[in-house]
Amino acid sequence: MRGDIDGSASQDQEVHLPSYGEALRVWIKIGLLSFGGPAGQVALMHKELVEERRWIDEERFLHALNYCMLLPGPEAQQLATYIGWLLHKTRGGLTAGLLFILPGLVSILGLSALYASYRDLALVTALFFGLKAAVLAIVVEAVLRIAKRALKTRFLFAMALLAFVAIFCFDVPFPLLVLGSGLIGLLTNRFMPRSFPAPNAAQVHTQRVSVVDRMAERGLLAHTKPNLARTSSVVAVCLALWAAPLGLLAYFGGSDSVFFQEAIFFSKTAVVTFGGAYAVLAYIAQQAVEVFHWLNPGEMLDGLGLAETTPGPLIMVVQFVGYLGAFRQPGALSPALAGVLGSLVTVWVTFVPCFLWIFSGAPYVEAIRGNRALHAGLSTITASIVGVILNLSLWFGIHVVFRDVEERHWGLLKMPWPVLDSVDLGAALLAGTAMLALFRFKLGLPLTLALSALLGVLWKI
Repeated sequence: MRGDIDGSASQDQEVHLPSYGEALRVWIKIGLLSFGGPAGQVALMHKELVEERRWIDEERFLHALNYCMLLPGPEAQQLATYIGWLLHKTRGGLTAGLLFILPGLVSILGLSALYASYRDLALVTALFFGLKAAVLAIVVEAVLRIAKRALKTRFLFAMALLAFVAIFCFDVPFPLLVLGSGLIGLLTNRFMPRSFPAPNAAQVHTQRVSVVDRMAERGLLAHTKPNLARTSSVVAVCLALWAAPLGLLAYFGGSDSVFFQEAIFFSKTAVVTFGGAYAVLAYIAQQAVEVFHWLNPGEMLDGLGLAETTPGPLIMVVQFVGYLGAFRQPGALSPALAGVLGSLVTVWVTFVPCFLWIFSGAPYVEAIRGNRALHAGLSTITASIVGVILNLSLWFGIHVVFRDVEERHWGLLKMPWPVLDSVDLGAALLAGTAMLALFRFKLGLPLTLALSALLGVLWKI
């Protein structure tokens, strides 16, 4: 296929409008290969959809990605939903979004069942011992990567530091932190606008004609035009689908059942996951471990290791949490059946909102592009998320390197405090090795995970 299109009549022949069946095969491929977190997943979609097939041009791809990054939830899955919707309307969006989730759902469900039933086996314990060290290195790398991108001014750096202190030392709830950061950003933009970098409205343009360009020329993108009646219908349907499990679980199991608690809790996290999975994991970990007692800190790290090594969004770690929580509080069900139900309920309430944001908001996305106030609020939230992820890395690090961790209080201050003589030398060495592999030798995520798992087995043996 030629690199550039010269605007001649041959464009129509070169730009092939894919059928739904063709798109289905591509979305299956992307779903199966969606390893490496959001950066790797977005890169994969760019290669498949922009470079190789020209289904969407660079400018529109970046436009869609920018919108998805404004939303709570996994941006790569939402980007797939957005592009699928552009190409084949609601059916295409549902297909792309669901196939992006399905491989990870099946993988983590099976691994969660094995973990819950056989985690006491020496080999399984050793594998997860090594994975924990790699997870710590990955989270530290996420802090550095996001900080470099987000902290462009002194004000934003100060907001990151303030957020870290608020959540690590004073246990400020994550949703309150997000809301407060956004409000501070709006007020600061009003009185001190130079505290923020200018919005980057520039897009990378290309002369290559895409499928979506051709669809626009032929009047095939009418479904992307804002329509209040259609938006109202989408919102009503998605809210009903979101709320239906809550009502059924409350009716059949009561509001005290673990299934209802998981549905409510993960519905709340679904609307505050700005900044990706790493940002909200600290909140999920603290609530799941310290409030609901669904699992312990080490198991939370194990779940993150599973999510890192399977395809799909990293936020799929919530499926592992949902499985273990229900497995241990099964009620009248068998533990295995309860785990499956808890896992599926968690995934449902986590991802139904993702489709709501895209199907209801995408037609209006152009109206918010380049808005200075919105840019300021989101920049401040992103800066605060750096502090939240720093808290997560420190929280994970303490629980990886020390076997015993206490919670100490000094007035309003409340923070985890390691018992110094409980240090785990093997865990500390493995964590250091994983960081060297990732930062110094640039081995990449898959090799670092594999190396850490192997060293964990060798250390335990």
